Amino acid sequence: MSRMMQPSAKPRHAQQRPGMGFARVQPILRALALGCALLLAAPFARAQQQGPLVLAKSSYFFVGGKIDPAVEGSPMVGQMYVEYMIPQGLTHPYPVVMIHGGNQTGTNFTGTPDGREGWAQSFVRRGYAVYVVDQVARGRSAYWSQVYGPLPPSRLAFVEQRFVAPEQAPMWPQARLHNQFPGDGHPGDPNFDQFYASQFPSIASFPRQQQLNRDALVALLDKIGPAILLTHSQSGAFGWPVADQRPNLVKAILAVEPSGPPVHDIENLGAPEWFRDAERLKISGLGDIPITYDPPLGPDQKLEFIRADAPARPDLVRCWRQREPARKLPNLAGIPVLIVTSQASYHAAYDDCTAAYLAQAGVPNQHVHLADRGILGNGHMMMIEKNNEAIAAVMLDWLDQGSPVAQPAPR
Repeated sequence: MSRMMQPSAKPRHAQQRPGMGFARVQPILRALALGCALLLAAPFARAQQQGPLVLAKSSYFFVGGKIDPAVEGSPMVGQMYVEYMIPQGLTHPYPVVMIHGGNQTGTNFTGTPDGREGWAQSFVRRGYAVYVVDQVARGRSAYWSQVYGPLPPSRLAFVEQRFVAPEQAPMWPQARLHNQFPGDGHPGDPNFDQFYASQFPSIASFPRQQQLNRDALVALLDKIGPAILLTHSQSGAFGWPVADQRPNLVKAILAVEPSGPPVHDIENLGAPEWFRDAERLKISGLGDIPITYDPPLGPDQKLEFIRADAPARPDLVRCWRQREPARKLPNLAGIPVLIVTSQASYHAAYDDCTAAYLAQAGVPNQHVHLADRGILGNGHMMMIEKNNEAIAAVMLDWLDQGSPVAQPAPR
């Protein structure tokens, strides 16, 4: 919402200067007020250049969860908040479910810190129904400490370094190329403050997050029917088990820098070493909860992994994969998958590993490096950066033209 400077009182300097009466100051104040109003309104004006967003319906609901009488007060637990926008000009049969990443909420997709439209509106304008969620125990999906455990503390320096200004303290080789965040990336900048205000801590246990959100997202698909999943970062680990459980309801996966790389996460160290494998092993390769492999794993069996002897380039990590013969992921094999990676994100060093792991497991996928499309300078939070519409267009074009879900909505 725009705020206008109200000339209700004289500035201190005007009061102290002889002869500067209110009549003489008033035009100056009016000019300042108009200038501030125009500056603040500029992003909103840009957002309306495409015309009004015309919706047939917009509302919200909750899915999943249950009342737990074993917890004091009998709260509802495990539920997920879902808001939706159905365009008046609906032209596609499958809606897009947008699932945010760690420390975020659905606001990642419904706007930007500087007041522009988000990816939700971009998809709606192209004729897709959109469902935007707040993860379980995040945002408007109620958090209960006695159920989900304590929350980790805020990490201001992490947000600055990882999400908004990695170029100022590069911890991975590609970080120096980042330049698309709308602002200087530090407290006091209005865009940074807006983004930081949106941060919400995640449940400390990542395996617990995967289980809770898998179940809630399955409940969502059971309610709305076949859909396209758009995952980002942390929620990439949710998309695979959801598709595994509901392969007939997941029509495509847009995996925007999905949680990775497979098998071991990466710790960013800065130059010269840059990367180190985290100790934790992902039991399913792609995450921390089971998914279906073929041949199936026996009760005492585990997936076996090997690490590449060297990275493909010095600015990339050494990938892990299954030891051959690799088990397949039969429930994911028929689902179109697009992986999207920006030029300057920490994911630029390892999303190739995710694409290769899926391919080895029998899951064809297309991996788009945005830099190869001339979209430069983006970090991990590309959906709120200055060129977010160009990135949305890459995914929309793939859906509309280059994937098996490109078909008109039934009439």
